[in-house]
Amino acid sequence: MMLWRVQAVTDIESEEENPMIVNRTENFEEDLLGKVVSTEEEAYNLYNSYATRTGFSVRRGQKRYNTKKVLRQFSYFCSKEGFRLDSDPSEVSMANKLETRTGCEARIRFAFQNDNGMWKVSHFVYEHNHELAMPEERQFLRSNRKVSEAHLGVIKTMMDAGIRTTNTYSYLSEEVGGSQNVGFTKRDCYNVVNKEKMVMIEAGDAQSLINLFKRKQAEDPMFFYTVQVDQENRMTNFFWRDGRSRIDYDCFGDVVVFDTTYRTNRYNMICAPFVGVNHHWKNVLFGCAFLLDEKTDSFIWLFETFLESMGGRKPKTIFTDQCQAMANGIEKVFPGVCHRLCSWHISQNAARNLGSYYGNPEFNHMFNKCLQGYCETELEFQSTWDDLLAKFNLTGNQWLKTLYSLRAKWCPVFSQHIFTAKIKSSQRSESTNNVFHQMSTKTMSLTQFVHHYDKQAEKMRSSELEESFRCNQGLSSRIAKSSGLMNHAATVYTRKIFKLFEKEFVDSLGVMMHEVGSDGTIHSFELNEEGHKRVYIVQLNSLNCSISCSCKMFESMGLLCRHTLRVLNVKCWSQIPKQYILKRWTKDANKGLEASEHGELLQTKGKSSVTLRRNTLMRTAYDILTKASETENTTRIALQKLREIAGLIEKEMIKSKGEVNAKIHDSLDDCNATTFDETPVQNPSCVRPKGISNARLKSVMEKRRRKTSKDIVSSRKTKQPSSIGPSYNSSHAPLSSNFLHPDGVPMSTNINNHVYPAISLLTTNGHAYLPPSNQVQELFMLGNLDSF
Repeated sequence: MMLWRVQAVTDIESEEENPMIVNRTENFEEDLLGKVVSTEEEAYNLYNSYATRTGFSVRRGQKRYNTKKVLRQFSYFCSKEGFRLDSDPSEVSMANKLETRTGCEARIRFAFQNDNGMWKVSHFVYEHNHELAMPEERQFLRSNRKVSEAHLGVIKTMMDAGIRTTNTYSYLSEEVGGSQNVGFTKRDCYNVVNKEKMVMIEAGDAQSLINLFKRKQAEDPMFFYTVQVDQENRMTNFFWRDGRSRIDYDCFGDVVVFDTTYRTNRYNMICAPFVGVNHHWKNVLFGCAFLLDEKTDSFIWLFETFLESMGGRKPKTIFTDQCQAMANGIEKVFPGVCHRLCSWHISQNAARNLGSYYGNPEFNHMFNKCLQGYCETELEFQSTWDDLLAKFNLTGNQWLKTLYSLRAKWCPVFSQHIFTAKIKSSQRSESTNNVFHQMSTKTMSLTQFVHHYDKQAEKMRSSELEESFRCNQGLSSRIAKSSGLMNHAATVYTRKIFKLFEKEFVDSLGVMMHEVGSDGTIHSFELNEEGHKRVYIVQLNSLNCSISCSCKMFESMGLLCRHTLRVLNVKCWSQIPKQYILKRWTKDANKGLEASEHGELLQTKGKSSVTLRRNTLMRTAYDILTKASETENTTRIALQKLREIAGLIEKEMIKSKGEVNAKIHDSLDDCNATTFDETPVQNPSCVRPKGISNARLKSVMEKRRRKTSKDIVSSRKTKQPSSIGPSYNSSHAPLSSNFLHPDGVPMSTNINNHVYPAISLLTTNGHAYLPPSNQVQELFMLGNLDSF
């Protein structure tokens, strides 16, 4: 047998008996025999360091105890010591695994010294029967690879930030001058990340998510979440929002954008964020949901849950894409709310359904005139639409007929009196959803996604805080100093909104005006822009300072248009009438929100007012503490004042013999554990349709067009019409006949010939339950199983 770096066996006892064995080769580098260490860990480090320099990996060996169970000896071997036991040939995983053991005899033994309590090397074998690793290969030795605490901290931080593992390892390699100096391989890095992910969902993904929500609710009393499960106690749908989202909704919840175009998790569930527009013209998150399907029942449940979480306050306008099931849910839950369709989706569907017509410049001009709101009146829209159909002979086009029937939901001229913040599509929600899509993967757990959602929300709120800081640094434009109206606008509006106002003001200089009537109080003006024939009518009431324009920009946008600004400027007004300064666009849009609740807070007494008082305090303190965290000085001031406040409250609590602290600790202790009567919620179904991806979901029209094309091709090949069977959804399986209801009644497979697809589970306290059987039918009848 070939020996590599052949060394002699040495032993304290055998040296004296046979000195000839001590002869060593010229390759001898160091001798560990007789070395003394104080701990077992120090002994391992000694031998492992030697092994790294030599070129082999270490494996822990035998331990020997005395009759009193006290450790007396322990050994470390070369990793190639011994041979692997013969395995069953049928075990494919073991059969394909490479054989690495060679029966190497290299080892070291440490014995306990009674006289000094230290560990001494009593046996040392240098001899290896295999090739040793070259210096450039020693970074891959198993015992030489270890993720240090410092590197582990960096990996966790980057994992929480949504940075991919391969980029994390590249960063660590760059920091230490190459991968050979990192101390572990890229595979080790992936293993660490996967281990952290498994710890995150050790109770199961669904139950871990509920535990996470419970912890968040203990930390944030305004946190809200709701979960829906099916008959098998599997999670189907869930929704959550934090306290800050509720505050943002109170300020900017007049317009909501809702979109369901991406599936960004391992269960192929649909990501559905609720997005709004803040006073800086940036996206703001109102909450997020995951849905197992896009059926009417699911949307009704979600919209009712969202409404409940926001205190029953409905938005003025909601934007969605084209989905009949979604429209059914909005009609039922949000009656009276203006439902607008995404103009971008309509444009995409027009390109697919109108073929060559959509490439005609004249057709595009007429179609976009109707779609984008360039028609000023309903009569003008109808005339343009009729001309479009007649000119291009599209009277019989079914897609245009369907689109025309929905004109009130997409043509701005039919909703000029409704506030829409000048949003024309759901792309604000899609852009936010796309951010989640980019930072997620097909294998991401729901718990991980919620963590990423929190990080993204934190970034958006930090950006809002930065923009608010800039707004308070001075005027946004030099021209503001030369005009009273502009100066007033720069004082009250945020920078972005002021720029929009500034554009209208500058454009007003090119508007020609003449007064057409006056009764001393109400003045009427006709205005038209240079190069345009359209005439706008403006009326000014000098008594109550009211002004209106036929373009309806203020009604839909909340800003005065160039026509009204022209009249005010000519009439030498130096300030914007206060009734035309919409608070949601001002610098103070989200300040003083608690003032409206102050009177109610003082009048409300008893246990029912605890939540109201707590919410008011949370809203007041949130912005203060956020600003205080920006610098060390402000943080120190805030901490000092908080300690003083805590001392005063503690004294008051002692007087009233309160036990608030005990309740808080009890709630925190219960966050990570389920109660004895709680059934753990199971993970959603992992069944993924063949070929599914995280790409944007196709619209109804796209699916219909694709299906039709496939049917045509199939019929040409087989001369028979193709048929497509209904898809099976495991979450809609019949109820198990042996499943016991909480009221003790066995649940049958159907009630009144209806199979119940899902039972609502409201778990603000994390408890999983099914409603009594007399409520199941009532819940079920809220929606139609056969709906789209």
